[in-house]
Amino acid sequence: MSTETTAADNKPDAPVTPPKAKKASFAHKLYTGEIEYDFVGKRNRWYIVSAVLLGISILALSILRLNLGIEFKGGADFTVPITVTAETPDQLRGAVEALNLPDNDDIQVISVGEGQARVQTRSLSVEEVTAVKQALATAAGGIAVDEVGYSLIGASWGSMITQQALIALAVFLVLVSLLIWAYFRNYKMAIAAIVALLHDLVITIGIYALVGFTVTPATLIGVLTILGYSLYDTVVVFDKVRENVADLKNTRLTYSEAANAAVNQVLIRSINTTIIGVLPVAALTFAGTFILGTGPLKDLGLALLVGMIAGAYSSIFIAAPLLAQLKEAEPEMREHREKLARRALRHSAKEASTAKSKSVLIADGEGPLAETAEVEPERLGLVSASELARQSRTQPNRSTRAQRKK
Repeated sequence: MSTETTAADNKPDAPVTPPKAKKASFAHKLYTGEIEYDFVGKRNRWYIVSAVLLGISILALSILRLNLGIEFKGGADFTVPITVTAETPDQLRGAVEALNLPDNDDIQVISVGEGQARVQTRSLSVEEVTAVKQALATAAGGIAVDEVGYSLIGASWGSMITQQALIALAVFLVLVSLLIWAYFRNYKMAIAAIVALLHDLVITIGIYALVGFTVTPATLIGVLTILGYSLYDTVVVFDKVRENVADLKNTRLTYSEAANAAVNQVLIRSINTTIIGVLPVAALTFAGTFILGTGPLKDLGLALLVGMIAGAYSSIFIAAPLLAQLKEAEPEMREHREKLARRALRHSAKEASTAKSKSVLIADGEGPLAETAEVEPERLGLVSASELARQSRTQPNRSTRAQRKK
């Protein structure tokens, strides 16, 4: 039985193109260590940047001082029933300024819903209170003077609130330190986290002194919120550090190198979290500052905006490098680091000895003026005995006697 072949059967198969390898992303390269930035090794650079920022903040707090709201320094609070529009704050503020009361430059107007506004001034005498109420009633469209509410907030109440806030902050820091210590079982992580937390707190308050925003209860709410955010970011970094140093003695990494790898591995996550959190807060700050002009949104938004950015910065550039520095000072870590250095030195000496043994000494001439040089044996066509032993020898094909006779 004969078989017939066609041209299609004899046609060679088309070459198969292998699929292109998927290019690794930047985040993946950071996580695997293919790309790495030395955050921990360059810690002195970050310390200098933070020292400058802290110095500016402390100078601002010392020279410019905080612009405390009426809740903290005391003053007069007037409630005006009025249909709130975009011109209402300027309208009411202008009515009070027209009285030309002494030392009454800091006038705060806050919209409360759509039918009420609050006007806050310094503490006033009885005559001044009467004059301000009359001016506000006229500016509100000629309402009765009795419809303008008035309350006096004493300075002692504000100082008591400030004292209670400081006590609450101290208790918060102590409890957070104990919690981090218990969770990580490492008190140096607690120290690094609290230092980063205080760093964020001082910078945030310093920014308030620089820009002159009023410190109100909304500001305290924002500060407490950013403390929790900063701690969250720091704990994420420390958790990855703990994972990388779990079996450190059986690796060829120092504590600083393992901590730096952890920072690079969580870097993209920290950046994404910060951007997602900062965008709505930035919109909140913009609306409170440029659209409303005053009110709790303005004070709350600035504290959140500055604190979130400072918290992300301190978790990467302050907390992790400081932790590595504290741990590297331990005798156990110094011994591990010296052990790795001795191993690296032995390895380098071995490589140098191997490279030297493969060279051949060539003399040009005789006597004391003869020049010598080391030349690689391959350049002279020389092969070592060990190399010959490794090479496979092939037996030449021998023809038969009959073939040789032919």
